[in-house]
Amino acid sequence: MRPPREDIAAPPFPPGLEWLGGREPRLDRLVAVGPLLVHFFDFAQLNSVRALDYAREWRRRYREHGLGVLGVHSPRLPLTRPADAAEAGTARLEIDWPVAIDSDLRAFRDYGCRGWPSLFLWGKGGALRWYHLGEGEYAATEEAIREQLDAPSNGGWPDLVGPLRPGDEPGATVIAPTPEVFPGGSEGEPWTPEGPQDALEIEYGAAAAYAAAGGEGTLAIAPDSGPEREIPVAGPGLYELVPGERHSEHRLRIRATEGVEIHSIQFAPGPAAS
Repeated sequence: MRPPREDIAAPPFPPGLEWLGGREPRLDRLVAVGPLLVHFFDFAQLNSVRALDYAREWRRRYREHGLGVLGVHSPRLPLTRPADAAEAGTARLEIDWPVAIDSDLRAFRDYGCRGWPSLFLWGKGGALRWYHLGEGEYAATEEAIREQLDAPSNGGWPDLVGPLRPGDEPGATVIAPTPEVFPGGSEGEPWTPEGPQDALEIEYGAAAAYAAAGGEGTLAIAPDSGPEREIPVAGPGLYELVPGERHSEHRLRIRATEGVEIHSIQFAPGPAAS
């Protein structure tokens, strides 16, 4: 989305933030040499992780043309709030640019974020040129990035990053998935098994299903009354339970070993099955 004014300056990051991947960057120096993309995310929030795939590809394509990328980890769940959890979760996602640990959401509020993910593109010099709250608008975001860069001297830009999922195709009719489930009763209360046979039974419609889980142990997944499949849990993160790219209806049974906490079950959108 284009900003309502041409003179919105990049706000400095709050003092005292811990930074992963290097020393605290000087925002004024970064925007003095080129445009800067700032990605607010939570490592165990599905929309954030899906948008990360595009941010990673944009950085690979445009870094040599002057694009800088910074991440801000702003936790949505208690699971992702501790700094050591954010560090481990960021490493698991293989993010190789500097990431601020915004545990108390100060930067999140300063930037006016209203959800996850939030993307802000600051032009060379530090004025806001584009922003997007939530998933989507990937082609438009990439076009906005290119506008802030000098075109390559060898004949122009390559094609835009192709849709990474069927639901990202231009004109795709995406079906809203089942709302997020908090099996412990609320965002702040995780579900833990009361015994080895204790299980969650969930009916859902979506392209794929994920669990925001923590602890150490194993999840045993049985989709549609089929055989169980084990998923190792090694610390806080987002774990894929049932893969898929197109919307369909399922019933899912989940068991967990002692020591595993399930904070939420999240569902990916997708177009109707063809």
